[in-house]
Amino acid sequence: MAPRGPAPKPAHLRQRTNRKAGATTLEAGSVGKFPEIPEIPDIPNPDGRTWHPLTVARWTRALQSPMAGQWLDADIDGLGALALLWDLINTNPCDTKLSVWMGEERLQAQRFGLSPLDRSRLQWEIRRASEEPARKPSSAAKRGSSDPRRLLMAVK
Repeated sequence: MAPRGPAPKPAHLRQRTNRKAGATTLEAGSVGKFPEIPEIPDIPNPDGRTWHPLTVARWTRALQSPMAGQWLDADIDGLGALALLWDLINTNPCDTKLSVWMGEERLQAQRFGLSPLDRSRLQWEIRRASEEPARKPSSAAKRGSSDPRRLLMAVK
């Protein structure tokens, strides 16, 4: 009896890489696209408010982060709207709308990869400068010693 249905695809066509087109590795400690931190845009802040110090600190950290290298100049306005949410949260911690502002801040921050989960969703990996490549095998292992435990020794 012949098998039913079409023949399976060849193995090389069935493999999934699960990598998005925008997946990239970012260098930790590298200055992003904005070596000089721009002022928070006045577009979402037409009333000329003074920004809370925590908002300014968060703005500076965001624009000095490795993720800033992935943002375009057009993203500054979206970050400005995010800064306004940060400012509302920082200046009004007891307001009844705080949970609404925090929920919106969480949604807007996802767009910029500002948390580890958001970077995972964007498939952005951050390689730290302190990370070293995998260790090379020792000379004893290269020589083909039969028991790798011979490299271990007791420390007193």
